[in-house]
Amino acid sequence: MTLEICETRNDVHEAVEPHMTDEQRKFIAKLTVLISGGMFIDGFVLGSVGIVMPAITADLGLSLAWQGLIGASALIGIFIGGPLGGYLADKIGRKPMFTIDLAVFFICSVLQFFVTDATQLFLVRLVMGMAIGADYAIGWPILAEFAPRRLRGRLLSVQEIGWYAGYLAAYASAMWLTVSTSANWNIILGLSAIPTLIVFLLRLGTPESPRWLISKGRRDEALEIAHRYMCSAEQKDLLVPTGTENHGFKDLFAPDYIKATIFVSVFWVCNVTPYFAIGSFAPTVLQQLGLGDGMAGGLALNAIALLGTVVVALLIERVGRRRLGIPPFFISTVALILLAFYSDQSVTLVVACVLVFAFVNAVSTTLTGVYPGEVFPTEIRGVAVGFATAVSRIGAAMGTFLLPLSLTYLGITGTMLIAAGISLVGGIVSYRLAPETMGKKLSETSAPSGRAV
Repeated sequence: MTLEICETRNDVHEAVEPHMTDEQRKFIAKLTVLISGGMFIDGFVLGSVGIVMPAITADLGLSLAWQGLIGASALIGIFIGGPLGGYLADKIGRKPMFTIDLAVFFICSVLQFFVTDATQLFLVRLVMGMAIGADYAIGWPILAEFAPRRLRGRLLSVQEIGWYAGYLAAYASAMWLTVSTSANWNIILGLSAIPTLIVFLLRLGTPESPRWLISKGRRDEALEIAHRYMCSAEQKDLLVPTGTENHGFKDLFAPDYIKATIFVSVFWVCNVTPYFAIGSFAPTVLQQLGLGDGMAGGLALNAIALLGTVVVALLIERVGRRRLGIPPFFISTVALILLAFYSDQSVTLVVACVLVFAFVNAVSTTLTGVYPGEVFPTEIRGVAVGFATAVSRIGAAMGTFLLPLSLTYLGITGTMLIAAGISLVGGIVSYRLAPETMGKKLSETSAPSGRAV
């Protein structure tokens, strides 16, 4: 990805901005990698649990309820940590929270080597989830607030590539360690400490967001950082008033932003709920769909999902957000309905539907890393992302917790029909509410009174 020119859209008749300086280009590239690193860690910690769940169940004698709780523990933590991290990022700044959350995550990653019962494992992964949720609400706002508008969507979508890459890396490594070496599940889960330490050290010294500083009245500090790290067009946009006088959680439900809050929350929850329900227990689900080697099938599912995020990163600033975000919901609905009724008739059909679902779901899910950072103003961007993260994880946690029970009592048909219904709701709501923010200034996309939506 080349960071060449920070330019405006032709339809607003503004001139192309000068090239970014080498320092600005390197900084944006580094910041993108650092935030992607947090997403990689998130995917990594969630990707291995499905593989080792049978071993954990056998070792700790888990009931169906405990299997669901441990599978959903990190997601429950994200529900708590997202709003909390976003609130703190809006109040005390992006910079301090950008490293504190990873320090907490690292400590918990190490503790996974030593847990010996279900309660300990649940609590450790719960706190890890809180740190992950905080990172969502801190990292995306920082990148959105520094990024040139022409590259903002692409850079934000790269974050989902990091997530799927981490999920795939954890899934593949856990699969290899389980099959080839019979490594203890504590070791497999504890491997997340390695990438966490690397990203934590690299994040030290990251500057504060100029847009956050401006929102706090610290104009001189903001302009000094902006001059060094932001291109001239973004420096000008930095000084555009947002029109937001109230700064807090309640503003998400005020007339100016209630539409954006509903859209982002529903869009996110309807994307991740089916994926987490299926992905967290991929071997079990795929075996019930008639695919004998569930582990290999789960690996393929995650690889195809990673490909979907790459496609979005390449196309988002050419095709736009709506064209990439809406159709996948309806395609997923059809694929899941076919799985519900015809999974016992054709292995080829099952494979095709699973891979299509994985690909298109990843395409729309990638937009969950773009929209939240664009449609809310600086003053509430952190808490808004945190709130949307929390809402999405309610669905993801419920899906993960209930999936073992659903497969047992409703079977694969009932389970797939529920997932299809969730996807259909996401498509309808997105068609009605999804904005097109491609190429617009951040001050425009986050404008009040619903203009961004």
